[in-house]
Amino acid sequence: MNSAIVSVLGIYLFIGVGYLAKRSFKEQIDERTITLLSVYFLQIFLTLWGLLKRPIDTTLLQTPLLYIGITLSLVAVTMFVSRLLFADVKERSIATVAALIGNTGNLGIPLGIALFGEESVPYTTIINLANVFFVYTFGVYYYSRGNFSVRDSLLNIVKLPVLWAALIAIGLNLGGYRPSGTIEETLTMGAYASMVMQLVLFGIYLYDTKLTELNRVLIGWVNGLKFLVVPAVTYAILSLTDLPEMVKGVLFMEMLMPLAVANVNLASLYDCRPRALTALVFITSVLFLGIIFAAMRYVPWLTI
Repeated sequence: MNSAIVSVLGIYLFIGVGYLAKRSFKEQIDERTITLLSVYFLQIFLTLWGLLKRPIDTTLLQTPLLYIGITLSLVAVTMFVSRLLFADVKERSIATVAALIGNTGNLGIPLGIALFGEESVPYTTIINLANVFFVYTFGVYYYSRGNFSVRDSLLNIVKLPVLWAALIAIGLNLGGYRPSGTIEETLTMGAYASMVMQLVLFGIYLYDTKLTELNRVLIGWVNGLKFLVVPAVTYAILSLTDLPEMVKGVLFMEMLMPLAVANVNLASLYDCRPRALTALVFITSVLFLGIIFAAMRYVPWLTI
């Protein structure tokens, strides 16, 4: 338990590095350049490394399907309840999907390694891919309030290099390919560089957060959904499965992730209260630091 706590604090150390760097150098730190380098180059190494670490089996394929299944079942509920709680269309959109778009990549993958070791990487990688599909379909739909092209949304997914890297890795894996020692070391270097950069980038984004003009009902709803309803539903569903303990732990952890910066990106693109989303990302990220320690104490799958 103590080593896991130290590992989690180590994750937040790199987030702090990003925050302090942006605070110290302001406009000299260009987050867009770092984002492009991470998304279009380094995450390719991370994806190949993750999906080539072990042979693909039914358990690995079940993981993203369960993640999407739980997420969509929650959307059906939030879609209905948000209509009762919020009159404003934009706040209703945020209430419907924000808590379900978690930070499965920037935070989820490195935290999975901290809690479960490198054996978790294939699972966290493929869950992150499932989350990407959710973001660019349901996320785009709700943040644009329905005024979007399905074709453009799907094209956004197709343009992501991580998708093609995943397809190549899955093809190689199914073909029986296993990277040699030298190639494995190269992929590992790229993967860890990607994870560190993602954490630093997350800290940079958090620096620009301003906690102003937030609807208290919206804050309460998003945080209650994220840290009470989502984990309760996830725990109940996973308890009914016969998945390995580690896989249950990875799925539970990923569903518990704080709001992703992708929420802010989409909200900015479609003018759906981006400042409110930025504040919610900050609030859930801070609360998560305490909540994950509590979860590690009381959820057996997180302490294996």
